[in-house]
Amino acid sequence: MTDIHRADSARVQPPGAAHDLDELSTVQLVERLTDQLTGLVRTEMTHALTEVKDKGTRFGIGAGVSGVGVLLLLYGFGALVATAILGLATTLDPWLAALIVAAVLIIVGSVVAAVGARRAKNALPPVPEQMADSVRADVDTVKEGLR
Repeated sequence: MTDIHRADSARVQPPGAAHDLDELSTVQLVERLTDQLTGLVRTEMTHALTEVKDKGTRFGIGAGVSGVGVLLLLYGFGALVATAILGLATTLDPWLAALIVAAVLIIVGSVVAAVGARRAKNALPPVPEQMADSVRADVDTVKEGLR
């Protein structure tokens, strides 16, 4: 329980509540416990939902700002490609300069994409294999202990 919940629970009980508990029946105590647990779970769920919403909002804003940054980077790299083409065009025909830069970009992009695809394929399936092996070992140990 956090300090907030302790402070709230202290306010919920009247000053003479300790004496009242001695006079309550078991059924009444169980009902009170059920009500308090229900209230606690609802409060915790409300706090959890609020926290998730806040984090989701912050994530969305961060993703949007990052998207704008990536777009600006893309424009910058496009300008660098144009600069490379214009630089080569001073010594070669413009069409040949553009063809050379495009070929280099295609080759480099293909290599990077192949490496990324291989790494992504090695990461699949997204199952925690070590944890699954550990659970299997625990189950086997328990079965062995039962025999």
